[in-house]
Amino acid sequence: MTTPRRFILAGLGASLLAGCAPSARNTGTRTTPPDLRPQRNAGYDAWVAGFRGRATAQGVSPATFDAAFRNAGFLPGVVTRDRNQTEFRRSLEDYLAIAASDERIAKGRAAYASHAPVLQAIEARYGVNRYIVTAIWGLESFYGERQGDIPVIAATSTLAYDGRRGAFFEAQTLAALRILQAGDISPARMTGSWAGAMGHTQFIPTTYAQFAVDFTGDGRRDIWADDPSDALASAANYLARNGWQSGMAWGREDPNGALEPQQGGPRFSTTANFRAIKRYNNSDAYAIGVGHLADRIAGGGPLQMPFPPDRFGLRKADRVALQTGLTRRGFDTQGADGVIGANTTRAITAFQRAQGLPVTSEPSQALLLMLR
Repeated sequence: MTTPRRFILAGLGASLLAGCAPSARNTGTRTTPPDLRPQRNAGYDAWVAGFRGRATAQGVSPATFDAAFRNAGFLPGVVTRDRNQTEFRRSLEDYLAIAASDERIAKGRAAYASHAPVLQAIEARYGVNRYIVTAIWGLESFYGERQGDIPVIAATSTLAYDGRRGAFFEAQTLAALRILQAGDISPARMTGSWAGAMGHTQFIPTTYAQFAVDFTGDGRRDIWADDPSDALASAANYLARNGWQSGMAWGREDPNGALEPQQGGPRFSTTANFRAIKRYNNSDAYAIGVGHLADRIAGGGPLQMPFPPDRFGLRKADRVALQTGLTRRGFDTQGADGVIGANTTRAITAFQRAQGLPVTSEPSQALLLMLR
């Protein structure tokens, strides 16, 4: 049997590759965007009626189906997001600036300290390094803070009806119904990303069906709970069943290493466990991000080899100074991480217009000098 990929979006959950935060976990204060609220759609309703027969024929009880779809509906924003996905191509330096930011490292160390006994128990059972598990938690949901709050049944059934990847998302919807039927979660609590990735570790329903575990022993595989034990153990189980070798490092920075993801930047030597991490997300940058973040959470230092200047001739410290200068002048870049994303580009554009400069919307040495 071929092991399914855990998720369908490239990179760090796509939103991180875009340089923006994933949707926060619903706390009762967040306003759902209008396009992510159920809307009347006769075609979708007809699809649900037809799917009901297919689902019940495969063992889903009518009661489970009806309860799951009682408050579900067509979500046009899910279709828009699916069709407008961009393949973000960030440098490894930018990727790590997000994946292993100072904030993510600090939160990771705090999260590890709070959950050290359970993480140690998970390592003892599955053989997967506890810091690696913590790092995956940090990249996937910012240690549980950003799990997504879109109803999974509504999201996956909308995408199944839309048809671009209809068979895939019908399978996800069917798997989600089986999760509900097993009593692991209620329909109201089964929330996730717009594409149906769920919980602390962002499992899609079919991956949940294969790899989620009840580590707490309460009879439910609850990867959404405030207690992340089931989710963290499920991530470890996933890695253990996809080639993780106990006691082996993921890899290391190595000036003579064979892996050079960014020309002129750090090189790495990797092991079979690096490939196991890539089974979670098939990206070299993701696997390096997990490994490096795990090392930093465990007390390790930053990478030693500097990254080369970018195409504008700027290094990370220059880009941070540029973002700081723009924000100080009233053109808020929403943070100074050295990653030139949409917020920084908008700030540059606004600053150039305000100063009567040619609008390039791009950073430069000259712009940096003006802002220092």
